Amino acid sequence: MSATDHAANRRDFLKTATSVGAALGMASTALGARPAKQGRVIGANDRINVGVIGVGGRGSYVAREFAKAGQKENAQILAVCDVWEKRKQKAAQAHNAQGYLDYRELLNRDDIDAVVVATPDHWHATIALEAMDRGKDVYCEKPMCHTVDEARKLVDTVKETKRVFQVGSQTTSGDQWSKARKAIQDGMIGQVLLSQGSYHRNSKEGEWNWPIDAQAGPDGKGENFIDWKMWLGPATKRSWDADRYFRFRKYWDYSGGIATDLFYHVVAPMNICWGEPQFPYKVQADGGVFVFKTRPEDPTLADREVPDTFALMGTYSKGHQIVLTSSMANSEHIPGLIRGHEGSIIMVEHGRFESYSPYITIKPEKRVVSDEYKAKFGDKEIKIPVDENDTMQTHVTNFLQCVRTRQKPRLDVETGARAQVLISMAVQSYREGRVLYFDDKNWKVSPKPLHT
Repeated sequence: MSATDHAANRRDFLKTATSVGAALGMASTALGARPAKQGRVIGANDRINVGVIGVGGRGSYVAREFAKAGQKENAQILAVCDVWEKRKQKAAQAHNAQGYLDYRELLNRDDIDAVVVATPDHWHATIALEAMDRGKDVYCEKPMCHTVDEARKLVDTVKETKRVFQVGSQTTSGDQWSKARKAIQDGMIGQVLLSQGSYHRNSKEGEWNWPIDAQAGPDGKGENFIDWKMWLGPATKRSWDADRYFRFRKYWDYSGGIATDLFYHVVAPMNICWGEPQFPYKVQADGGVFVFKTRPEDPTLADREVPDTFALMGTYSKGHQIVLTSSMANSEHIPGLIRGHEGSIIMVEHGRFESYSPYITIKPEKRVVSDEYKAKFGDKEIKIPVDENDTMQTHVTNFLQCVRTRQKPRLDVETGARAQVLISMAVQSYREGRVLYFDDKNWKVSPKPLHT
């Protein structure tokens, strides 16, 4: 498919989103129908104006981090948006910003240079695509999007519009990933064979069972009003369901569960370590709802659609695999590491990828290392120090600096897409109960092998 075809396909996607918006009674200024717009040229002394779309728990945190980074990077939050009136008002007051219930009104503002997308996953691509077509740079919370097709559209749009796009997985701004990448490039573990990682949690009531505000909803008055139709957006139309709104990560319509919420923090940095751009060509996953089968407050109701225990395996054409495991009912991690023929890099001994580790460890495979290897690296463990930093502030600052310099950010759209394809295919594999294959030239997922 040519770049022109991709652009036309993306615009069709936006037109569809626009028609959905019109059906929901949203702003008449239909952004999807407009041609792409150039953003403001930001000078060295100009202030960067930011809009935050989605100010729930995560979005509010990210907004605070942007406000903090903005004090050094000359940036400010000018507008916020949320479908819940209470959240909108609270965030607007906290940042002395204009508040909106309809994200399109925020995107229509010519004085907004960049937007943070911190909505539920099923809205990420639609809002990010519209924002870039309106000439705005995008900081998009992980996961990058909801489907493989959306990932392709985001990659194409960044290329077409030349916008800065950062995926909000702050783990990738840790120092250890680039040092592991250099170690691999220097030959310290030989040919890469297998990467492994995990993301485990445990809670009495079950992961993602956040508190429900019984007074809030589409019939709520004043600050209790939630625009449910807007929140559903491109997802399947349903009557108001507080569990789906407050606990959306348990449902396939809005999330990929463990894969998209947690594994993204492992897959994205692994792609940085490996160095060479790679999509998986074969993915399989399995798991189940083994513990959290009923809702804690009502044992007569099913608790979730997504599994509470999940594992995936991805195979790459360059000759290596990745294996990830997770459970929401057990908190014991496995070491995060990359295995090579001549050695291994232990990235995180305690297994928690988002937590600081003061060093990475190179462990040679003593029985097979060559004399040449021994001459360069020896045959003993090597600990490479890792600089400690505030990864969230580093990640946000990197994005704001790139908005000004037009450089590629730390977790750019291409790297983000490679992580997204793996985890989205894993979700599809689990739901369909079969192995899937990926054609990276045509962005096609198939149940049949695409390579001989």
